[in-house]
Amino acid sequence: MATIDIITHKMIFGGKSLGKFNEKSVFIPFSLPEETLRVEITRNTRGYDEAKIIEILKPSPRRVRPPCPLYQKCGGCNIMHADYNFQLELKKQIMLDTFARAGVKLPQIKVISKNPLGYRNRMEFLSGGLQERTSNNVIALDNCPVAAPEINRWLSEVPQKSRPKERAIVFGSDRANPNLTIAEISSTINPPKSGAAEKIRRGKKFRACRNSSQTISQNPVEINLCGKKISFDAKGFFQSNVGMLELAIPMIMEGLSGNHALDLYSGCGTFSVFLAERFSRVTMVEHNKGAVVFAEQNMAGVPHSTFAVSGANFVKYHAESVARQGGDFDLVFADPPRSGMEKEVCDWLCESGIPKIAYLSCDTATQARDVARFEQNGYSIEEAWLLDFYPQTSHLETFLTCVKK
Repeated sequence: MATIDIITHKMIFGGKSLGKFNEKSVFIPFSLPEETLRVEITRNTRGYDEAKIIEILKPSPRRVRPPCPLYQKCGGCNIMHADYNFQLELKKQIMLDTFARAGVKLPQIKVISKNPLGYRNRMEFLSGGLQERTSNNVIALDNCPVAAPEINRWLSEVPQKSRPKERAIVFGSDRANPNLTIAEISSTINPPKSGAAEKIRRGKKFRACRNSSQTISQNPVEINLCGKKISFDAKGFFQSNVGMLELAIPMIMEGLSGNHALDLYSGCGTFSVFLAERFSRVTMVEHNKGAVVFAEQNMAGVPHSTFAVSGANFVKYHAESVARQGGDFDLVFADPPRSGMEKEVCDWLCESGIPKIAYLSCDTATQARDVARFEQNGYSIEEAWLLDFYPQTSHLETFLTCVKK
C-alpha cells in the first residue's frame, strides 16, 4: 500500500483522527489533531482510506508518553497518547459533532471526570490475560494502569496459569462486598425456581420472593454507593467506574422530583434506588430477568412496580394502565444499551407529553438520533453532560435532560 504525508484535522467518533489526501478522508488511529504524519494506507475503499502511522513528523503539543507498556498492543485504551485534559476536550468536540450531524445543537456541555488511571472496577480477561488488538492472541500481564487496585493486586499475586482458563469477569472495589469477585463466563446460571420467576418468564408485573437472588446468581456483589447498598450479578451489567458513578449520581438526580417516575432499561435498579427518594412511586422496566431479581432486592420496602419485559412491550401493553393506576409519569429516566431506545419507545415518548426525559447513554450516535426525534416533537434540551467513565479510551458516556416546551 502507498505511503503518504498527511496533516490531521480532528478526532472522530471511535478515537481515530481524520486527515485529507487528494480530497479523500483518511482515518488514522493513535494520532491527534494538527499532527503531521507519515502514514501507510492499510485499507482502501471508495469513500475513505485507513492508515497506520509510520513516522510522526510534527507531533501535537498535547501528545504524551503513554504510561502503559502494552499500549497499542492491548485492545483496550486508544487515546492514552493524549494528555488527560486534552482527552476531555476531544470528547466534548466529538459529542458536539455527533449531535450536529443529527441536526441537534447542544447547550454548553458540562463535564464530570475523576481519576484518569486506576479507575476500572470491572474487566474481562481471556485465559488470564487481555486480548491483543489485532488478533485473538492473549497478552500476559501482571498490572494494568487503568485497573482498580483490587484487580491489580489479583494480577500481581495470581500467576497467569492459575487464573481462569476461559473468559472471566473480574470485579474489584474497596466499596464492594466481597472486594474481589471472579466470575467465569463458562459457568451456568440457573433461572430462579419460584412463583415470582414464573411471572418473570411470562412478562407479568414482578413481585420479589425472598432470597431469590441466591437462586439466579453464583456471583452476587453488594456495593456501597452514595450511602446505599446495591446488589448485582458480577456477570451482568454494572458501571465499570464506581468512583465516577458516585460523582455522577448526585448530578443526575439534581432537579428530578415528582409523583411517578418511569425507569426504562433499569438493570438492577441502580438509578431507581435514588429516584425512589425523590418520587412517590417508581416503575421499573427491564427485560433481563437476572437483573430484575436484583432490582427487586435493591428496591425492597419502596413503593414501586417492576415489569420484566422489553421497553417496546411495556409501552405497547402496560404503559397506559400503569399511568392510569399510579398516576401520569412526571419523568422518564432511560439508560438504554448501545442500540439506543427501541423505535416503539421513542415513538411513545414523542407522543406522550411527559414533562421531562432524562437520558443516559453509552452511544452518542444513537442518543443523538433519539433526541433529534424528541426535538421534532416539542422537546428541548435542558442540560448536556459528558461523564468520563472511561479515561484513556474514546468511549463516551453522555447525559441529557429534555423538557416538553
